[in-house]
Amino acid sequence: MRISVLVLLMIFFLPVAVYGARAPVSEDTEACIECHSSVHPGIVADWKKRRMARITPSEALKKKEVSRRISVEKVPNELAGNVVGCAECHTLNPERHRDTFDHEGYKVHVVVTPKDCATCHPVEASQYSKNLMSHAYGNLNKNPVYHNLMETTNGVQIFEDIKTTYKKHDATTSADSCNYCHGTKVEVQGVEARDTDFGELEFPVLTGWPNQGVGRINPDGSMGSCSSCHTRHQFSIKMARKPYTCSECHKGPDVPAYKVYQVSKHGNIFSSLGKEWKFDAVPWIVGKDFSAPTCASCHVSLVVSGEGEVIAERTHRMNDRLSWRIFGLIYAHPHPKSPDTTIIKNKTGLPLPTELTGEPVAKYLIDAEEQERRQKTMQNICLSCHSHGWVEVQFARFENVINTTNEMTLTATKILLSAWEKGAARGLSQNDSIFNETIEKKWVEQWLFFANSTRYASAMAGADYGVFANGRWYMSKNIQEMTDWLEFKLKGKN
Repeated sequence: MRISVLVLLMIFFLPVAVYGARAPVSEDTEACIECHSSVHPGIVADWKKRRMARITPSEALKKKEVSRRISVEKVPNELAGNVVGCAECHTLNPERHRDTFDHEGYKVHVVVTPKDCATCHPVEASQYSKNLMSHAYGNLNKNPVYHNLMETTNGVQIFEDIKTTYKKHDATTSADSCNYCHGTKVEVQGVEARDTDFGELEFPVLTGWPNQGVGRINPDGSMGSCSSCHTRHQFSIKMARKPYTCSECHKGPDVPAYKVYQVSKHGNIFSSLGKEWKFDAVPWIVGKDFSAPTCASCHVSLVVSGEGEVIAERTHRMNDRLSWRIFGLIYAHPHPKSPDTTIIKNKTGLPLPTELTGEPVAKYLIDAEEQERRQKTMQNICLSCHSHGWVEVQFARFENVINTTNEMTLTATKILLSAWEKGAARGLSQNDSIFNETIEKKWVEQWLFFANSTRYASAMAGADYGVFANGRWYMSKNIQEMTDWLEFKLKGKN
């Protein structure tokens, strides 16, 4: 095997410029680098740039608590003295991983999971496990209502006898659409032999791979993917704090957070001045390191004042600061108590957190006291830049929008219920899909696209997006079109 002297020097002595001495690398990781620097030079180059390649866990623990990026109280002795490299992640806990395979004398697994990351980041991993995101795969795929929406979105339509029918969508289509963000189920189907530059080697065959979805089901049984936000192989906090990362899944029209942010005053400030901000500082000082919120500063990051006062604690349970759940469901409602929303049943037995007429299924949702606590946590962040009067009115406007968008969704729902009742469309009582007819698809657009956009625009101060871009105008127009459709169908029946 040939590796240039220059490559070896870059790999092993890059940390010298940062810390004054080469950070110790384990023999196992050096063995990985020896081959993969030529096979996967991009991966190795990314790893060299990351903090974990430059500082050992034992050194990280010496930092003040408020400045630490790891949350473990004591790192295992065998990992404490070397930087976190290939072997430290990809040979960790081999007995838990069904994707573990023999590779050049090592037990290696392909998929690095939250259980692996929890070795140094147990608090973050625990918080994430209680997050709606970590349950995103099950909450979508195990809910028959949402799954039916997937079928009528991803299924190939066939036209015969003046009507269309749906072919069941396949796993590949699902992995390339809804489950790209929600996550796939990664399973081992066997092994295959491949010819490589180093001879014939065996590798596991994985279904549901590649995927970095937030609720990915991993071969070790864990849920989620840290690399959804902390992209491999730098795992950069700088990247995770920028809105571009969140935009991968929160762009719309069903979750238009990034589009709303772009046209908001905060997004304007970020676009104009963000290059001057310090995105890798821990703790993150408002007014010094950044001067307007990003997704991370509101939902995740440890934010402190210039005097060091903690404004918001770091959390990887993204709904810790959210009192309302404003997207993805028919009506906005208080957040669910459990991240596993498949346990929710309304009065009619549907797995929905509200009735079709809007009333919340209270026993599964947080109460008013918890809503207030979460709202105050979020408001503390706002108050670091705005006055009480400003913040109070902003939140009052937001709650008004929740009420009005729920009302407009109820109107659309009543039109749909009338269509089912009068036989203009087939619905629940006929054991038919509720997403496969024109009026049903328009009903979905009312809450999944237009109501969501209006609420996001209010919450994130991106008002114009919530009026004509995809908001109030379309809610009004949609109701009129649903009414006209129903009248037309009923006339045709007479």
